[in-house]
Amino acid sequence: MKIIDELLSYSGRLEPRPLSNLDLVVLHCTELPTLMMAREYGERIVHTDSHTGNAGHYYLDRDGQIYRYIPDDRMAHHVIGYNQDSIGIEIVNAGRYPDWYDSKHQTPTEPYPDVQIAALKDLLRDLKQRFPGLARLARHSDLDTQWMAAEDDPAVSIRRKIDPGPLFPWDGVLAFWKSLQIHHRDAEKGSS
Repeated sequence: MKIIDELLSYSGRLEPRPLSNLDLVVLHCTELPTLMMAREYGERIVHTDSHTGNAGHYYLDRDGQIYRYIPDDRMAHHVIGYNQDSIGIEIVNAGRYPDWYDSKHQTPTEPYPDVQIAALKDLLRDLKQRFPGLARLARHSDLDTQWMAAEDDPAVSIRRKIDPGPLFPWDGVLAFWKSLQIHHRDAEKGSS
């Protein structure tokens, strides 16, 4: 597995954090059609106090390439309330693009390629080996459960975040994550 470092311009301004506190991996989908658009979005300065933006640590393109945009020892802004002790993984997928908050466009239609899911599993294995304290895996939609008025019809409520979405193979990825947890526990028992 190869990780391509392409750090965002503001990554050095993000808050440092101890790697020993990491306990959560959050899976996102970019809800943008290309990695380049996701990069451009990530570079946008939206937090004026720190001159930083919203982005995950890792980005997985459709061809399985893995990019690191933010160092692991920096807190990325990727999920409200969980940034301090988590790693954010953004998976390139159109999601609801470009009608994110339109009530008639709440069902993503793009499947996730097998090569992309294989790369995700490789990255999860690598993260678990480097950071044994990572115990939890969650979808963005599991953590950000806010509802909002649809832009086309304020009388209709929609989920603010649904990613990585219904076409993401959650059951298989979660089973893989649980197998990593069991393997790690067994390895710890064997070394004591």
